[in-house]
Amino acid sequence: MNRIVRAAGFSAAAFALVAGASYSDPAAAGETLAPAVVRIEAPRTSIMTDPNLFSKMWANVTALVTPKPEAPAPAPQTMATATTLAELVLAYAGTQTSDREMECLANAVYFEARSEPIEGQLAVAEVVMNRAASGRYPTDLCSVITQKAQFSFIRRGRFPRADRGSDSWKKAVAIASIARQKLAGNLPSSVLWYHATYVSPKWGKRLTRQTQIGLHIFYS
Repeated sequence: MNRIVRAAGFSAAAFALVAGASYSDPAAAGETLAPAVVRIEAPRTSIMTDPNLFSKMWANVTALVTPKPEAPAPAPQTMATATTLAELVLAYAGTQTSDREMECLANAVYFEARSEPIEGQLAVAEVVMNRAASGRYPTDLCSVITQKAQFSFIRRGRFPRADRGSDSWKKAVAIASIARQKLAGNLPSSVLWYHATYVSPKWGKRLTRQTQIGLHIFYS
């Protein structure tokens, strides 16, 4: 009887070692691996006293040789998860505009403020939006921007050609979309004017200064 028990215990240990060796095969894994050594203590019980001995030993071997899953990569920033202005710009950046109004607004941002921080670019877009809603200027964005003697980049009522492959254009498209959807922005609706810090127009003295963002001073 003792011989039978010992033989069964030895067979179980041998089976576990063979199973462990099969999992260290580099060809099966598709890469070069160091030979795996699976050490299992000789069980004190045998298949005669524990019918589930092989199943338990096989589970131990599988747990040792099975690789742990890698942690998932962080999800990319989307429109639904964006919260800050910088995140919104990343989510909405692109080369295409949805309609003529957005095209005109993106051009205004690009030519008036592409070298400004994104907060300053958004402020320029807000001024255009405020003018269209004020009743003192044309009601559509394109007419506000092309109005004579209002925006210095306009020549004879026409827009220059923007570099649509540049990051500055992609950012301007994002800012135009954010402004139109009112997803961000802090300027009061009364802010209708701005100028660069390196000029001093006479009309600035008659208005109320609200804030400065980058190189632009905004008035109401």
